[in-house]
Amino acid sequence: MTITAQDVKLLRDETGAGIMDAKRALESADGNIEKAKAIIRAKGMERAEKKADRETGATYVFSYVHFNGKTGSLVKMACETDFVAKTDDFQTLGREVAMQVASMNPESVEALLTQDYLRDSSKTIEELVKEVSGKTGENVRVLTISRL
Repeated sequence: MTITAQDVKLLRDETGAGIMDAKRALESADGNIEKAKAIIRAKGMERAEKKADRETGATYVFSYVHFNGKTGSLVKMACETDFVAKTDDFQTLGREVAMQVASMNPESVEALLTQDYLRDSSKTIEELVKEVSGKTGENVRVLTISRL
């Protein structure tokens, strides 16, 4: 099967993977986009596991207030560098986790991580965090949560 540049671009747009990672995943999946996504997701999880012991010195606080103004949350997250803390992936993750906390009211960070993600129940919050960790190449963690 011939892998086209359009296939690689499509996979990159959907996963955020690098050019060579996308190309290798497509080659391994014989051009099947869905299988290639699963391969990229698995590699991202592997990368996240390897980085789990690294120091996370850059922190960022995210907030979410429900549309009616009656419920809100604060989430403190950490990564290794300020550079990654400012990326769209990390910022989006922070907002999504804050919304999850406001909606599901977990008792602790540990309970939060085991919850199904609101927007995609096929993955947990922990898997969502690991995906961003794999994408950014840095250890990403949820430090504290608070629901008001």
